[in-house]
Amino acid sequence: MSAPADISRHRAVVIGGGLTALLTAHALSQSTDVIVIERDTLPQGPEPRTGLPQARHTHVLWSGGADAIEALLPGTAKELDAAGAHRIPLTTGMLALSPQGWYRRWAESHYAITCSRDLLDWVIRQRVLRDAGSRITVMERTAVTGLTGTAAAVTGVSIRREDTGEEDTLLADLVVDASGRASRTPQWLEALGAQTPAVRKVDAGLVYASRIYRAPEGLPDTWPIINIQANPRGDGPGQGGVITPLESGRWLVTLHGTRGGEPTDDADDFQRFALQLRHPIIGNLISKVAPLSPISVTRMTANRRHFYEKTPLPDGLVVIGDAVASYNPTYGHGMSVAAQGAVLLRDTIEQHGWGSPGLASRAQKAIARPVGTAWTFATGADAFYPGATETEPSAGERLAARFVDRLSHTATGSGPIARALTDVMTLQDGPTRLARPGVLIRALVGPVKRPLSGPPLTAEERAAVDGD
Repeated sequence: MSAPADISRHRAVVIGGGLTALLTAHALSQSTDVIVIERDTLPQGPEPRTGLPQARHTHVLWSGGADAIEALLPGTAKELDAAGAHRIPLTTGMLALSPQGWYRRWAESHYAITCSRDLLDWVIRQRVLRDAGSRITVMERTAVTGLTGTAAAVTGVSIRREDTGEEDTLLADLVVDASGRASRTPQWLEALGAQTPAVRKVDAGLVYASRIYRAPEGLPDTWPIINIQANPRGDGPGQGGVITPLESGRWLVTLHGTRGGEPTDDADDFQRFALQLRHPIIGNLISKVAPLSPISVTRMTANRRHFYEKTPLPDGLVVIGDAVASYNPTYGHGMSVAAQGAVLLRDTIEQHGWGSPGLASRAQKAIARPVGTAWTFATGADAFYPGATETEPSAGERLAARFVDRLSHTATGSGPIARALTDVMTLQDGPTRLARPGVLIRALVGPVKRPLSGPPLTAEERAAVDGD
């Protein structure tokens, strides 16, 4: 889509310089000039970015998110492939042990992209800034210190340049907070005298420990994601682990555990923890390969959602990505939700036009749709760990959890139910997909195939697991 002739009549400010911010800036640049404000210096290559500790842990770009990025930046998938990213067919390319048993590897219906977060951010950052021309300006080493305007309408942002200490004000028709978990929008709204959003927190006390390994030589080209899921309603802490293939012949191994069963940064403990999961496949595999990095540990895993879509925000303000909601990283939804949010923001502006009454509010409500799907997945399990919430799960939450358990059990031996669950997990459909009559009937019938006694490995994969 070409920019309209009156593009210079509008200006948007995007707070943050990460993946969410740059996708949002690109979406907005189709109809306005954009200033991106980043408090640090952006890397000049596929290197770690300051303030993104979760980048060292498991990341998956589900097909719902990858398709959204492709809609914004056609050809990105090819660039990621050329850079070494893996396209994993689903559920063909995933070995997953759910609390209800091993899932089968059905014919491809979806996909996931796996690579390091540094590479993914770099490819997208290059594409956005290369395609934008003069429509996007990036201000690095600049901090946003507040919003300008009133409780009725935001007119811009106050900034401070980190190198000189100089302070200034930038006026804008639209301000988008894409600054992530560290967002200060609630405090800024309070300073304007505006209403702040309700917040819901679900914290299972999850700790992540991750390490990069050299993958074995001679692996099949389509090596699967391996996911040993935790059981939120089992005895004791929930523990699990994931192996995701990275570029350059590497694996990212992430182990996780809730209160009383956390992994550590000790190398011997890392191996022991992996072997004692509900199945030892991850521990067996990493015992045969060399580590390439130290162990990174993080405790920033709580699910936290700000209900901005239910709050009468000032005109001219939108919040997106992790600044709205952040999730347990196990589900890998953050990037995909952000990408879909950027598409919905673009579409809302295209449909209603700049300056239309309630534009920001409409955009915020649209952004809430994929947020709600990811939130349902993450908190539906995490809320059942001891101490995760201030109150016990409600009767409705318990009923929903039993229904999801039934679906997961059925999916171990039913292709159509596995497809329905994957539709939602990859964010290519919403939770209502699981309430359709055909799904409900199959869930009542249960699995039509016997449960698997072990991981459904191919002969080549079995050789890699069992080999010396």
